[in-house]
Amino acid sequence: MQDIKTQLTEELADIEWSSLIPHAQRDALIVVNESLNLVDVGVAIAVDNVSLVQEWIGRGLIRKPSSEQLGIWNGEPNKKFSTLIVQPFVLIGLV
Repeated sequence: MQDIKTQLTEELADIEWSSLIPHAQRDALIVVNESLNLVDVGVAIAVDNVSLVQEWIGRGLIRKPSSEQLGIWNGEPNKKFSTLIVQPFVLIGLV
């Protein structure tokens, strides 16, 4: 698991909203609450830790962006997000 964590840590990037729009259009974005570590969430998804991911979903700590959020972000194309790709998803956290 350490190799996955190292790899995902190296792949973290700050990306502007305008570059994330195609991923939003294909419903692939997952918003990660700031109380969670983006890499830890990525590892849990990558290793298929269903119980932990379901717990986070149930607590509202990871979720799809709301239509309200998408509307706000569409008006701020230069807004930056910390991102991590864990196929087929793109995890995002506010920078």
